[in-house]
Amino acid sequence: MRVYLPCTIPALARMAAAGELGPAPLTGYAVTPALVEWYVSGDTEELEYVALTEAARASLRMLAADRSDGLDVVSRRVVVAAEVGDDTVSAGVGLEERARVRLYAPVPLSAVASVHVDDLSAVPDVDAAVGALPAADKGDDDAKFTVDGAEAHELMWYATQEIPDLLR
Repeated sequence: MRVYLPCTIPALARMAAAGELGPAPLTGYAVTPALVEWYVSGDTEELEYVALTEAARASLRMLAADRSDGLDVVSRRVVVAAEVGDDTVSAGVGLEERARVRLYAPVPLSAVASVHVDDLSAVPDVDAAVGALPAADKGDDDAKFTVDGAEAHELMWYATQEIPDLLR
C-alpha cells in the first residue's frame, strides 16, 4: 500500500540518519475504502493526490508544533511516500479520517518511494499559513484563506537518492 507520511525537514534529516521514519505508531494518509467511497468519480491517481494533499496539511501542523516547541524550522511542507505492507496499516473510519491511516511499524528508508517538498518560493506562503493555523482552527475565514494559500503551491518530487541534497 502506498502511504503518504507528513514530515518536516528536521524529521527528514532524522530519517536519513536513522535509516527509518519512526518510531511507530505513525499517522499517514492513503487511498482507503472510505476515501474511494467519498470520491466516487476519481481514478487512482486523483485519489493518491488527495491523500498526498492531506499529508501536506498535516505537515503544516507539524511545522506549527515544532515552532511552538521553540524549534527554528524552515517553512517547507514535506511528505514522504512509502510502500508498506497492508498488515502494518489500519485505516480510519470517520468522515474526517477517510484518508488517514495508522502505521504500527517504523518505515525503513528502503520502503520510501519518493519525497515531496515545497519549493523555496513557497516559504513565505507556508510561513503565513503556519502563523494563521490557530485563528483558522477557531473559524476565522481570513485565516482559513491564508492556510489554503499554502496549498496553491505544488510539492516538488524528489527521488530518495536526492534526500542528502534536500538537507543541505
